[in-house]
Amino acid sequence: MKFGIDNLLKNPELRKPIAGKRVALVAHPASVTSELIHTIDALSTLTDINLCAAFGPQHGLKGDKQDNMIESDDYIDPIYQIPVFSLYGEVRRPTERMLDTFDVILIDLQDLGCRIYTFITTLLYVLEAASIYGKEVWVLDRPNPVGRPVEGLMLRENWESFVGAGPMPMRHGLTLGELGSWFISNYNLSVNYQVIPMVDWFPDQAPGYGWPQGEKTWVNPSPNAPNISMARCYAGTVMLEGTTLSEGRGTTRPLEIFGAPDIDSKSLIQLMSQLAPEWLDGCRLRDCWFEPTFHKHQGQLCSGVQIHVDDHSYDHLKFKPWRVQALALKALKTLYPQYELWRDFAYEYEHEKLPIDLINGGPALREWVDDPEAWAGDLDKSARQDELKWIEETLPFRIY
Repeated sequence: MKFGIDNLLKNPELRKPIAGKRVALVAHPASVTSELIHTIDALSTLTDINLCAAFGPQHGLKGDKQDNMIESDDYIDPIYQIPVFSLYGEVRRPTERMLDTFDVILIDLQDLGCRIYTFITTLLYVLEAASIYGKEVWVLDRPNPVGRPVEGLMLRENWESFVGAGPMPMRHGLTLGELGSWFISNYNLSVNYQVIPMVDWFPDQAPGYGWPQGEKTWVNPSPNAPNISMARCYAGTVMLEGTTLSEGRGTTRPLEIFGAPDIDSKSLIQLMSQLAPEWLDGCRLRDCWFEPTFHKHQGQLCSGVQIHVDDHSYDHLKFKPWRVQALALKALKTLYPQYELWRDFAYEYEHEKLPIDLINGGPALREWVDDPEAWAGDLDKSARQDELKWIEETLPFRIY
């Protein structure tokens, strides 16, 4: 298969509309061709592309920033002598000064298929700025590595944030190019927008089910996204960022494991299997021990759980990462009713709302976890309604 960038490089006809125009690029470390050449380097070899500027999203163009709210600075690229602007520094939306450097902007970002992943918010902000200032936006499309399944509660009205770009469930099932078309429709934007599609992307095909496993090399789109297993778990484990539990940052399996020094992971898994065994289909849970070298519980031995989605037990259609993690939180509060689970700190520049609520696009998940009378069916019913609504709403925007 070919990524959007490969399609653009190999097809001069696709590039004709931007010949002679000033071109900018939004990219990160996973913005590479099939030959593992970074997009900025690949575009620089084309005589019909006038590359004038580049932009880095969260974690930077080079992916050097490890954690959330660690900002990147603007700089001049030492090789190509073009400005590299940070969209995760002093600003998160492109300014008029930045927009003056180009006519058309190419967006080549590997997404993880999850609402919380901020690259899709950056896409929205670029589209909104382009709509105001009359700039063209092209998305060089890439796989949604977790494929088409949709899961989670819809983001509620007035809960938009940098980790919640719009009313969508946690796991959206679209590619970045498809999502851009939905943004334009949902927010009534007037943008000259084009998607350079992938070639031969089959999201229902084993063994990758979204990621062309065995054919394309995985490159971390952010520092704690090291493999496809993490991507599969992320729509659930990202909720841990709003809790006092470690999400495995500071270990070799971030966002695949979770735990804390003061819990019993064996009892936790046992209770999860009693509360909602059907939510554990498609994966295997293993109790484990880990000691983070940085971040939450640094240097402390944690009793933890690893979610395994890379062996024969993995079932792409049955695995529900958001429900698995929600169930873990529910089981924890059932075992330890007084457990201080929810973190209260500034999360992605929001200082008033709880991080767990920002992550879920509203308080419903937290309230369900905290309510001892609420059971799995209550959450499942609400989520299913939102999931079906989203699938119906977005079918017209699917390209593949």
